[in-house]
Amino acid sequence: MTQWIDKIKCPNDLKQVPLEKLPEVAEEYRQFLIQSVAKTGGHLGASLGVLELSIALHYVLNSPEDKICWDVGHQAYVHKMITGRKDRMHTLRQPGGLSGFPAPWESEHDPFIVGHAGTAIAQALGLAAARDINQGHEKVVAVVGDGAMTAGLSFEALNSAGHLKKNMLIILNDNEMSIAKNVGGMSRYLNRVITNPLYNRIRGEVDKQLKKFPRLQKFSNASLEGMKHLFVPGILFEELGFRYFGPVDGHDLLGMVKTLQDVLALNSCSFLHVITRKGKGCEYTERDAEKGHGVMPFDIETGEKIEQVFAAKHGTNVSYTQAFADAVSKLGRRNPKVVAITAAMPTGTGLAQFQKEFPDRFFDVGIAEQNAISFSGALARGGLKPVVAIYSSFLQRAHDSIMHDVALQRQSIVIGIDRAGLVGADGATHQGIFDMAFLGAVPGIVLASPIDEYEMDKMLELALNHPTVFAIRYPRAIISKMFEAFSRKSFEVGEGEVLFDGEDVTLLALGSMVEAACKARALLEKEGVSARVVNMRFARPLDEQLILDSVRKTKFIFTLEEHVGTGGFGSKVMEFLEEKNMRQVPLKRFALPDEFIEAGSRDAQLEEFGLSPEKIAVAVLKELSRVTK
Repeated sequence: MTQWIDKIKCPNDLKQVPLEKLPEVAEEYRQFLIQSVAKTGGHLGASLGVLELSIALHYVLNSPEDKICWDVGHQAYVHKMITGRKDRMHTLRQPGGLSGFPAPWESEHDPFIVGHAGTAIAQALGLAAARDINQGHEKVVAVVGDGAMTAGLSFEALNSAGHLKKNMLIILNDNEMSIAKNVGGMSRYLNRVITNPLYNRIRGEVDKQLKKFPRLQKFSNASLEGMKHLFVPGILFEELGFRYFGPVDGHDLLGMVKTLQDVLALNSCSFLHVITRKGKGCEYTERDAEKGHGVMPFDIETGEKIEQVFAAKHGTNVSYTQAFADAVSKLGRRNPKVVAITAAMPTGTGLAQFQKEFPDRFFDVGIAEQNAISFSGALARGGLKPVVAIYSSFLQRAHDSIMHDVALQRQSIVIGIDRAGLVGADGATHQGIFDMAFLGAVPGIVLASPIDEYEMDKMLELALNHPTVFAIRYPRAIISKMFEAFSRKSFEVGEGEVLFDGEDVTLLALGSMVEAACKARALLEKEGVSARVVNMRFARPLDEQLILDSVRKTKFIFTLEEHVGTGGFGSKVMEFLEEKNMRQVPLKRFALPDEFIEAGSRDAQLEEFGLSPEKIAVAVLKELSRVTK
């Protein structure tokens, strides 16, 4: 029964609830959240962890006048419900539905869309600085997960915020977990705070006693400030320029309300350290952070992902991520110099498999993609063979490191670009559709895309022996069984393969689009059109001879890629033809639109944007009809 939360349509409605009844509100939200996310899928554990904190913030603040910056946004589900979106939670991460993250176009209570970690402190500082220039009075709060504190941007912003000393509050949501277990010095540092409450106990007792002697209060405060250096690891934040408070229990809702009221009343540059438990109130998410982070619908009794149960009943399929993980582990067994690196995603990238087998040759650098790449370049300089796996959308952050710290240094590293292409429900913040564009200008880089396990193995072998950056991009998808019918042929860097010959048109396909090209060919054959299908394998370097052969043998060239049109594979083919003074060659590119693409299933979006076999065949026929008139 939802006695309270059905009445809460905005933060002002929450404020009408008597303070002592807030724990009942929290329990209603907790049960509703678990039941809702079980149906839609989503990032459950993070939002359960900050449930009480979310309620306390909205009880004390006046949103949207006051600003809350979430870092990262998958912990903001309760915030969404309090701010009028509870009745739309069944649309979460669905086409046309609620985003899985805060989104300004969705609600005035969301200052920013936040799908990548490490942004909130910089954004909150910017809002606070703008407020002061505009002579405003609103409160600005950043809620930062402890995993996001490993991001370089977080430290850069902390440094600026402590220097500027703007009236703002940074809340560190410390649960010792991001997606996987947090790693690194900052994680150990925060754990010492949890286990060293001596200062807070002493200060609390001294304050209690000194209330009886007001004249001694000033002296005691000075003494206690000095005592911090002896007892409190939070002195780091004090030295940076913040007033540090905590750690406090993030699940003590009434205590959180009082703490926030007191800290915000100071109108200072403050840092509040809150201890929470990720997945709080849901047994299987508390036990398993990966389960709580899962993005699929799940069985509410067990937490098991429904799609996993289905797969178990109908046989197993190999994903591209699994093929990558298997190939890296295989190479690791053969070559002791192979090392694997990830940025806080050992399971998501498949490298947990390598980690288990070769723990001394595995490195998780935390949510720090730049560090992952620069570190890998130095490992290469030290004589090792680094393989770093990062999601396409997160690799955007490491572009400078790739350019300056690896390519310019003439270092050889392998980059596994996971989730290259459309990713589905995570939407615009996670679509991996720009990587060929931002990597394509890196001198000497190889951009490869396998179609199956064999090509994944072979590309990784080639990559380990290649003198420059070798990037292998692959989608979040299951490898098609169609390719089992093709014979396995060895290849070199930049070498494609003709899968089907034809006389009328050529379909130059890359990676995930090879299957669509083969199916489109069969449809075209029924319409009397003979299509040549080429598995290009590489966007850089291109198989120039195959392209020239196709120009000579067929009347029309089509390129197919799961990437935006600008700067992608098709653009590189066009540039090559221009270099050869072949501008008159009829060519059409099948690619994604140059825009941010919101949530939706991958298959539905491929259909929507003309990359399904049926849409490709229709477009080819239409183009042929146009040019032959």
